[in-house]
Amino acid sequence: MQKWYVPILMSLLLAGMLAAQNEEALERARKYRPERLPTREWVVTEHQIRLADGRTLHYTATTGYLSLFDEDGTHKANMFFVYYKKQGENDPSRRPITFAFNGGPGSSSVWLHLGALGPRRVLMDEEGFPLPPPYRLVDNPHTWLDWTDLVFIDPVTTGYSRAAIGEDPKQFHGYEEDIESVGEFIRLWTTEFERWASPKFLAGESYGTTRASGLAGYLQRRHGMYLNGIVLISAITNFQTARFNRGNDLPYILFLPTYAATAWYHERLPDDLQARPLEEVLEEVRAFAKGAYATALMAGDELPAEEAERIARRLARYTGLSEEYVKASNLRIQIFRFTKELLRDQRRTVGRLDSRFTGMDYDAAGERFEYDPSYAAIHGPYTALLNDYLRRELGYKNRLPYEILTGRVRPWNYDNVQNQYLNVSETLRQAMTQNPALKVHIANGYYDLATPFFATEYTVSHMGLEPALRQNISMSYYPSGHMMYIKESCLEDLTRHVRAFYTDCLGGK
Repeated sequence: MQKWYVPILMSLLLAGMLAAQNEEALERARKYRPERLPTREWVVTEHQIRLADGRTLHYTATTGYLSLFDEDGTHKANMFFVYYKKQGENDPSRRPITFAFNGGPGSSSVWLHLGALGPRRVLMDEEGFPLPPPYRLVDNPHTWLDWTDLVFIDPVTTGYSRAAIGEDPKQFHGYEEDIESVGEFIRLWTTEFERWASPKFLAGESYGTTRASGLAGYLQRRHGMYLNGIVLISAITNFQTARFNRGNDLPYILFLPTYAATAWYHERLPDDLQARPLEEVLEEVRAFAKGAYATALMAGDELPAEEAERIARRLARYTGLSEEYVKASNLRIQIFRFTKELLRDQRRTVGRLDSRFTGMDYDAAGERFEYDPSYAAIHGPYTALLNDYLRRELGYKNRLPYEILTGRVRPWNYDNVQNQYLNVSETLRQAMTQNPALKVHIANGYYDLATPFFATEYTVSHMGLEPALRQNISMSYYPSGHMMYIKESCLEDLTRHVRAFYTDCLGGK
C-alpha cells in the first residue's frame, strides 16, 4: 500500500467514527428531552390540619424520587413517593412508619393516599358518590398520620415512577419483579431516612394486598426486615378464588354472598329477605354457599335433576336473578354476567369495584357492561385533585403524566406460578410463622365484587396457620365497596379499627 493512502484512510475512518458518535449523540438528545427527565430533588413543605377530636396536627410532606441502582452502579429506575412525617416526633424507635400502595397491577397509590390514609382527601358525598366538578380536596381528620408516619409508593410505570432511560420497563412488570423493586425501594428509603429502628407496617389495597403479603416474606428473607403489622384493604392473596375459569368452581361459591348483598342493596330479593338486616341475610347465604351449593357443584353432571331444580330456586332467591337465567348458566353465575343481568330490566348495570353504583350501556342486551360505573365515578375526581395537589400544595413540578391506573404494565408476568394460581397466602403464613409478632388486619367491603369478603374468609381459613397464630389475623366489614373509605361513615369506622390494630401490634403503646 502506498504511504500516501494511509492519512486518507485514517481520515475516512475518523469521519465514520465521528458520524456514528454524532448519530449516537443525536439519539441520546432525542431520548433525553427535558420533559422526559425526572426531577430528582426532594421538595419539603410544612402543613397542619385539625383532627376529628379537635387537636391540631403539624407535619411535613417530602415529595420526589428515589433512584434504584444495581450493585454494579447501573441506574434501573426512578420511584416516586410522598412522605408525611408528624412534627415533633424525632425518636424513630417510638414512631411507626407505614409504607402504602395500591394494586392493579398498574395502579398508583392515589386511592389510599387521597381517600383514606393521607392528611388530605377527595370530597365525595356522604355515601361516597361523586359531586359535580370542579372537585374539592379537604382535610382528612381521620388520617393515619395521627399515629404513624406515611410513605406512599408508586411502583415503576405508575404515578411518576419510570424505568431509567435505556432500561426495559418489562423487567419491573411481574409478581417477583414488582416485589423485588418495591422491596428495594423500602430498604433504600428506610436507610436514607434513618428509620431502621422504627416499628414498620405495610398497607396495601387490592393487588397491593398481594404485594404486601409477598413483601412480608421478601423483606424478612432478603433484608432481615421484620414487620410489626400489615393492613390489607380489599384483599386477594389466593387468585384461585377470583378466576372464573372453566373447571374452577370456587369463585361461583365465594362470590355468592356478595351477589346477595348487591341484590339486597338494589331491593331485588324476595320481600322476606329484603326485610331482614343485611348481616342476617349474608349468614344464611354463607351457609348455603359452603353447604348445599358447594356440594351441588362438586357433583357436576351427576347432580340429580330434582336437586338441580332446588339449587336453582335457592340461587334465584339469593341473587335476584330469574330461575331460567340461573338454569341456563348451569348454576354458575359469572361476575360480569351478574353485573349486567341484575338490573337489565331497568337498562342499568352494577359496578364491580362497588356494586352500589349503577351505569348505562348502549347495548342493554349485551353480555357484559361497557365500563365499570364505580370506577368511572372516582376516576375523574381523584385524577384531577392528585395532579392539582402535588403541584399547588406540595410544590412538586413534573411534566410527565401521572399514571393513575395504567395498562402499560401488561402483560403482567406470572412465570413464578406457571400452570397454577398465584397464592401468596402461603408466603404470608411463612412470614407469620417465622415472625410470630407479625399481625394482619383485613378490611372488607360487602359490596366489593373485585375481591369479595367471603373469598377472603375462605383464604384465611385455608392458610394452615397454627392455632396460636390464628388470633394474629383480624377482620372488619363495611357496607361499602372495594374502596370502602369513600363512604364517610365507613372511613370513620375503618380509622377506628386500624388505630386499635396498631395499638395492639405495638403492645398497647
